[in-house]
Amino acid sequence: MADSKVEIIRWSGNTSPGEETLKKILAEEDLHGYRWSNGPGDVYSAHTHSFNKVIYVVSGSITFGLPDSGEQLILNRGDRLNLPAGVAHNAIVGSEGVVCLEAHR
Repeated sequence: MADSKVEIIRWSGNTSPGEETLKKILAEEDLHGYRWSNGPGDVYSAHTHSFNKVIYVVSGSITFGLPDSGEQLILNRGDRLNLPAGVAHNAIVGSEGVVCLEAHR
């Protein structure tokens, strides 16, 4: 990810991928993800990172907000977010909570 464009990649398969499938996809890109989770309605205030972030939703949902553009990005199971360094974002966890795999570039 050389530019500052936020990208969502929606899972296009007939069934949602499991955690092991998502780990394999990350490994094929030489990314080593870690797992994290949050309960329903948990909130992350707006912040930035000094690294590019890749997030896959394993289960549940999470909405990322981009304060600079006003966009709201809803991610569900199997969806991927490519978030470049320096992009301000916040997040609200969906009603079922969320489990994600995250890796840094």
